[in-house]
Amino acid sequence: MVNETIRIDGKGKKERILPLHPHLIPLLASYKTYLRSYQLYPSEPVFLNKNQTALDSRGLHVIFKDVLKKAGLPPIRFKLHHLRHTFETLMLQRNKENVDFRTLQGLLGHESITSTQVYTHIEFEQKKKAIDSFRIF
Repeated sequence: MVNETIRIDGKGKKERILPLHPHLIPLLASYKTYLRSYQLYPSEPVFLNKNQTALDSRGLHVIFKDVLKKAGLPPIRFKLHHLRHTFETLMLQRNKENVDFRTLQGLLGHESITSTQVYTHIEFEQKKKAIDSFRIF
């Protein structure tokens, strides 16, 4: 974590640098005080599992399922990827003036804009509004 950004190692060893949300910065600063000195290097993982190795997607999946159980939600119904879809949808629905498909594509690390569009649900009302606003005559 450098300059209010975070490096994400994605699928296929793709790396991207993303800005952190302002609410996360003090939380991560506080968390940083609990890290061991070697973990403060940018090349070291920030989040570790119970074996003190880098938290991977499988470990994150276990945590996600546990949180669902504690929240009284059926863990079998949700997958970790649902968070990604929720993020995409909320970014477009609630922040339309600041987020377009290209920006979202960069945040999600999609190579193709088509991937972003496929996984993003646009509500019927948004489609209707777009059609209604189109002036042919």
